[in-house]
Amino acid sequence: MDFSSDLASLSATVALGLLALYCVSRIFRRGSSHGKRYPPVVGTVFHQFFNFRRLHDYHTELSRKHMTFKLLAPFRQQIYTTDPTVIEYILKTNFPNYGKGLFNYQNSKDLFGDGIFAVDGDKWRHQRKLASYEFSTKVLRDFSGAVFKSNAAKLAHIISESAVSNKKLNIQDLFMKSTMDSIFKVGFGTDLDCLHDSYDGSIFANAFDDSSEFIMLRYVNVFWKIMKLLNIGSEAILKERIKVVNDFIYKLIDKRAEQCSNGRNDLEKKEDILLRFLEESRRDPQNMSYQYLRDIVLNFLIAGKDTTAGTLSWFFYMLCKNPSIQEKISQEVKEVTEANEDANFDEFAKCITDESLNKMHYLHASLSETLRLYPAVPLDNKVCFSDDILPNGFNVRKGDVVFYQPYAMGRMEYLWGKDAECFRPERWLDDNGTFQAESPYKFTAFQAGPRICLGKEFAYRQMKIFAAVLLRFFIFKLGDEGKVAHYRTTITLHIDQGLHLHAFLR
Repeated sequence: MDFSSDLASLSATVALGLLALYCVSRIFRRGSSHGKRYPPVVGTVFHQFFNFRRLHDYHTELSRKHMTFKLLAPFRQQIYTTDPTVIEYILKTNFPNYGKGLFNYQNSKDLFGDGIFAVDGDKWRHQRKLASYEFSTKVLRDFSGAVFKSNAAKLAHIISESAVSNKKLNIQDLFMKSTMDSIFKVGFGTDLDCLHDSYDGSIFANAFDDSSEFIMLRYVNVFWKIMKLLNIGSEAILKERIKVVNDFIYKLIDKRAEQCSNGRNDLEKKEDILLRFLEESRRDPQNMSYQYLRDIVLNFLIAGKDTTAGTLSWFFYMLCKNPSIQEKISQEVKEVTEANEDANFDEFAKCITDESLNKMHYLHASLSETLRLYPAVPLDNKVCFSDDILPNGFNVRKGDVVFYQPYAMGRMEYLWGKDAECFRPERWLDDNGTFQAESPYKFTAFQAGPRICLGKEFAYRQMKIFAAVLLRFFIFKLGDEGKVAHYRTTITLHIDQGLHLHAFLR
């Protein structure tokens, strides 16, 4: 998206000058706070706007100089940290004092609604309890596993066609479509068929991705509320995209509710998430409106689609940059699965068991190493609910926003050593080649504490199934060996312009 129109429409040059003066005045006012320590000021939120295309690298540069720092903002203090002790404090030790807050709720409500990623308190606890139960059921585990294997095989068939014809393929686009199909089947019990370019599925997916980018822009554009009021620039486009998303989701909920009320025999197992929540809405109609159902399931969709597709894309990018690692994973997959040597895509996918997935330590390490350098959610934050002092001695005021930075953290030598920027899966393995987890406050790709990602194992299982199937049958190489991948700045970390590869049959 081109955001230059946003600046022009708001006469940003004048506005920035006025707000810069305002920020300077705040510096002097804060300097008079006796006996309080605040993080060093390294810039303003407006620097983020102008660095939006490389936002996470901008934060990384600042984090190399200061483990915790502050960017001046007109309405609240914004603190950024890569300090694991601070992160543990806000995510666990003093969890009740740090949450999504009004700041995040207002920024994300148009897309997330009252879903689990945007709320605190009773609504968060209600959804967390429901989701915790659903993710622990064997029915969902078995159903989702079958869906992942089926879609991995479908993807392999499509890649095979490109390999035979020696055509380049945009594997990120294929991952986005395939994971969208998977998560829609698991979440809504519906075959969206994005992988075969269904019209409705593509329209929804594109609107969904654009909405994610515009929501992220709100975090660095202090004028977004004015733009929304005037219905101009990115906010006008966001409004259109959200309508497409909502119309599509409500239509699906209506269809699924009708099937449920008609007592369809094939719905008795209630395998998909939506059917289980529809059943909950029957028991508790006052607290489970259609809008709330939309919010709950859409948040589940956001968590399951964008994160896995983005991570798989960066994973294959790193494998193309490190062909010896690609071969090592392929060999591990062959050794731990019991499929026949001449098994086809579908037969091999069905042979992948939980037991074999658990033996893929090097694959698990390689995916974790990918998430260390390219975390699915590169930047996250909590709002402080009452005045506090962080473990590093810095004061935090009520209403301040504390950002922790998974992307920058993965590149910090003081956390990962001199080779922090090197892709080295072995850092996750012990002397016996067994995977060893890191502290979730150092490796924050899945958050930590009471809000730790419920779908962590769900995500690893999906990614390992897809990776195992594809690396068993194909060798991948970059379409342009000299091209460096860059991210698109959205809520989740995607490769800008996609990832174009050549696939070769083994």
